[in-house]
Amino acid sequence: MNFTDCITVIILLSGHNPIPVLRSIHKGNVVKLTGRTIVITGGSAGIGLAFALKFLELGNEVIVTGRRQAVLDEVKAKHPKLHTIQSDVADPAQIAALAARVKKEFPRLGVLMNNAGIGVAKNIKSSVDDLAGLMTEVEINVGGVIRTTSALIDLLKTNRGTIINVSSALAFVPVPAMPIYSATKAAVHSYTQSLRFQLEGAGVEVVDLMPPAVQTDMTSEFDEAGISSITTDELVKQTIAALRAGKQEIRPGQSNLLALMRRLAPNFINRQLWKASKPLVPAAAA
Repeated sequence: MNFTDCITVIILLSGHNPIPVLRSIHKGNVVKLTGRTIVITGGSAGIGLAFALKFLELGNEVIVTGRRQAVLDEVKAKHPKLHTIQSDVADPAQIAALAARVKKEFPRLGVLMNNAGIGVAKNIKSSVDDLAGLMTEVEINVGGVIRTTSALIDLLKTNRGTIINVSSALAFVPVPAMPIYSATKAAVHSYTQSLRFQLEGAGVEVVDLMPPAVQTDMTSEFDEAGISSITTDELVKQTIAALRAGKQEIRPGQSNLLALMRRLAPNFINRQLWKASKPLVPAAAA
């Protein structure tokens, strides 16, 4: 019996009908997907670049940011219609500079997609010497979302825009081999919910995109560990459909099942993800 079969059996034995749960995702206004100005952080590769190219194809003006100028130059050479801005979301000064430039050069900003993030396997059962480095994922994945949103929120309110925060299905159940990354995604999910409430009546749509594992450089070891993933093309396809349907919490691929399993059999799903990811935990430093 494979992992999906186990999930099916548990759902049937629980006596729950999963359909209402899967349909109970928040819905808001349909997001306009053409003729908008869109900023995507971490848009020079992976998920961010895939969305940038799709938004460009739909007739939007798209600005992507990234830490490495050389990579941005390659992206610009290959996709000249994209705008590129070097900016590190872990650096508050660079976020402030990015916001100032966007307000000056792209005053019609309509969509902010907080996508920049990193994730690495960590061994947290032993002490480390680099305590500052231990927080790198937090600074980028959480601090970058909060600071960039704050820096551009007034412009987005003026333009009645949309904020898309990329959290993860790991907000529901962690991959224990990536404890800090998983925790940051839970934090982004919680922050996004609070942000949506506080912006009620302000004319700003707040969307939480919660992908499962996606086939990118960051998840290259997942296949070896037996953790299934979807392609960036499939992620983009499902997300665009969900945005057109007005969904405020988007759970592509297996994300819905992970959310359901957290409710029906939390110990089982947590143990399964630990078994699958345990080989990814690096050895403790000597």
